[in-house]
Amino acid sequence: MTDIAAIPLTRIDGSADTLANHEGNVLLVVNVASKCGLTPQYEGLEKLYEDYKAKGFEVLGFPANDFGAQEPGSDAEIVEFCQLNYGVSFPLFTKADVTGEAKQPLYAALTDAIPTKQGDVDGMKERFKGYGMTPNDDPEVLWNFEKFLIARDGSVVGRFAPGTAPQDALLVDAIEAELAK
Repeated sequence: MTDIAAIPLTRIDGSADTLANHEGNVLLVVNVASKCGLTPQYEGLEKLYEDYKAKGFEVLGFPANDFGAQEPGSDAEIVEFCQLNYGVSFPLFTKADVTGEAKQPLYAALTDAIPTKQGDVDGMKERFKGYGMTPNDDPEVLWNFEKFLIARDGSVVGRFAPGTAPQDALLVDAIEAELAK
């Protein structure tokens, strides 16, 4: 795996983790939030996880409160929300920044690895502006539910705009291509 494998991470239960502990799996790293218009993507993310985990696929959720204060809860509240409302069983990590100067090291490495995202970026930006919100420009994470695809060898191989739904063919095809390798 590449150098991102050694970055210290903290699971939402407080236990230590790194991407090295997930070595050999295809990973989908997603910054998540409980009070976002895209929050229903939790359901699709859980379905992806269930459909592909036996083939060596994991979804890793990283709650962040960076966008419109849409993840105000504590780690315990986030877990409860995710399990009660969406049956989330994929790993969640402690809430941390994914943008700006305080962004967690994993997200700094991910955005450095792939500075631009695939999917309907311009359309999302226009919709956000219509709501009076200011989404970020590349290389920063645009909004909640942006997705990074990491190959079995630890290389970052894809970056998908937040509006790319978990069942979107663009994302599913990329996951299946990595699982086939």
